[in-house]
Amino acid sequence: MIIRSPEPEVKIFVDKDPVKTSFEQWAKPGHFSRTIAKGPDTTTWIWNLHADAHDFDGHTSDLEEISRKVFSAHFGQLSIIFLWLSGMYFHGARFSNYEAWLSDPTHIGPSAQIWRASGITSELQLYCTAIGALVFAALMLFAGWFHYHKAAPKLAWFQDVESMLNHHLAGLLGLGSLSWAGHQREQPHFHLELVKICGLSYFRGGLDPVTGGLWLTDIAHHHLAIAILFLIAGHMYRTNWGIGHGLKDILEAHKGPFTGQGHKGLYEILTTSWHAQLSLNLAMLGSLTIVVAHHMYSMPPYPYLATDYGTQLSLFTHHMWIGGFLIVGCCACSHFMVRDYDPTTRYNDLLDRVLRHRDAIISHLNWACIFLGFHSFGLYIHNDTMSALGRPQDMFSDTAIQLQPVFAQWIQNTHALAPGATAPGATASTSLTWGCSRLIPDKANLGFRFPCDGPGRGGTCQVSAWDHVFLGLFWMYNSISVVIFRKMQSDVWGSISDQGVVTHITGGNFAQSSITINGWLRILMGTGIPAWQGNFESWVQDPLHVRPIAHAIWDPHFGKPAVEAFTRGGALGPVNISLILVFISGGWLHLQPKWKPSVSWFKNAESRLNHHLSGLFGVSSLAWTGHLVHVAIPGSRGEYVRWNNFLDVLPHPQGLGPLFTGQWNLYAQNPDSSSHLFGTSKEQELPF
Repeated sequence: MIIRSPEPEVKIFVDKDPVKTSFEQWAKPGHFSRTIAKGPDTTTWIWNLHADAHDFDGHTSDLEEISRKVFSAHFGQLSIIFLWLSGMYFHGARFSNYEAWLSDPTHIGPSAQIWRASGITSELQLYCTAIGALVFAALMLFAGWFHYHKAAPKLAWFQDVESMLNHHLAGLLGLGSLSWAGHQREQPHFHLELVKICGLSYFRGGLDPVTGGLWLTDIAHHHLAIAILFLIAGHMYRTNWGIGHGLKDILEAHKGPFTGQGHKGLYEILTTSWHAQLSLNLAMLGSLTIVVAHHMYSMPPYPYLATDYGTQLSLFTHHMWIGGFLIVGCCACSHFMVRDYDPTTRYNDLLDRVLRHRDAIISHLNWACIFLGFHSFGLYIHNDTMSALGRPQDMFSDTAIQLQPVFAQWIQNTHALAPGATAPGATASTSLTWGCSRLIPDKANLGFRFPCDGPGRGGTCQVSAWDHVFLGLFWMYNSISVVIFRKMQSDVWGSISDQGVVTHITGGNFAQSSITINGWLRILMGTGIPAWQGNFESWVQDPLHVRPIAHAIWDPHFGKPAVEAFTRGGALGPVNISLILVFISGGWLHLQPKWKPSVSWFKNAESRLNHHLSGLFGVSSLAWTGHLVHVAIPGSRGEYVRWNNFLDVLPHPQGLGPLFTGQWNLYAQNPDSSSHLFGTSKEQELPF
């Protein structure tokens, strides 16, 4: 008997020239939708044109065609990302102070600490990186066209998840981490530079006392270690050879005593519904992004990042927002449970049991949200009341009535928990139509978004899935704002003296101000803007003689009192009065039967576009440019344009030369003296 490994099963997963390359459809806006292709009737056509352009599910029901379009669009997205990165690196090489920062990183403001952590040590390397990103942008653009028009994968290729996992784990993550750990290339090995080689072999731990960040050798060691794990994991799943794991077998083997059929059928949903895939991946990536937000300040990965408050705060806020948006996207794509789920072929698996208990689950979650909202706000109302009555000892705070997380502490100290109870009534009969609603019976047929049709049918305003997602964004914002505000506040950032006195970077104190509504509104939401608030209050008290900050920034010549500007500002007064009369009389005139516009006038979209683009935007932008050049800029030097000196007053001591030669930075320099900044005097600068 001869034992040998099974023969590899090779399949052809590509179609040649499936879609002809043509630019004819570019001239047909909305060609992907029969309704939109008819042309505009109302402004809704514009919104639908943008909203449905990449809604590939609405273009066709062919899953293979949808998959190809999504795959091709991903290459286009990668091209845009590489183009953006190229521009960022180019601007860093051309306009930043990166090399100056490298020479003295503790005293000079940084450009980007990530460049230093990436091994970039000169502006030339930034230029090379910019060129490389530009080349990759072109390659991605070509790949998007090639994999849709010349060699498009078949549906079986998109559903071959085992091969996809192997390539992503071993190739993308494994080799990617390995290459990131090996920036020194092979030179240290050939030259026997043991110090550089050994730097990867052991783990220092802690932070670099010079840079305040993680040791770069520890980061390289980390990437080397996970590269080995990913390279091993990339050989776990069964592909052309009959060895390894199969995801379908793994999922269907997950059956507990209380979970019915378990994960049976989950593999089919995840390989036929890309919304299901997207929902799971967005949930994991969003959660990971929020974890990264917290790790980046507790374990700064880039040199000198720990001492840069502005960058730390921006990175934290950025990652929290991105994580929040990704999780909202996960919730939006989770509609696959009612859209792509067929209850006639599925019974008693985990998803079926969740859907059968949806009423109880949703009502309990709704009750929990209301409970948390009212009780959280109730604590604030209590604290505001006690604060107003002068009874700080009766407030809920760390120094008075403490609210200890007793349940969390109990759970953390409990080593074993009893197994949860089974879901009641799992086999009870129920409706097989999951996509309906108690108020709108045909909601499942109206699509992901549909407009409000007023009080009919019990009211349908903001009840579509789209509306729920957009309203859910506000809950996401409310949830992450607490940690973002805390990150901005003084009890997180500051310096400690030898006596233990903390000097805060920003004003206020989060621990004291966040326990009352008054504290949130008065202090936390006003931190960093006392100059704006003081100026606004002064302007309200004396609006004729105090110049608002907005005018100081955008309209520097508006320094004289408003009454003088209106009465003695040359032609300013008569022009204002004339315009008022023109607009009032024009509005009255177009209401008269003889001058009332017809319906065809309102439908003449081309003429309206021409007049708005050239007249409204073009001429007004040109007029505003002339105002800045001939009025605002001279006004910043104390020169006021009148009819008798219009041709003599130059917009700048060097005239318009810098405008045409590209030396625009000259306009931002001190044109007169060291005490007079362009546009605003030293005394009027804001103390940021």
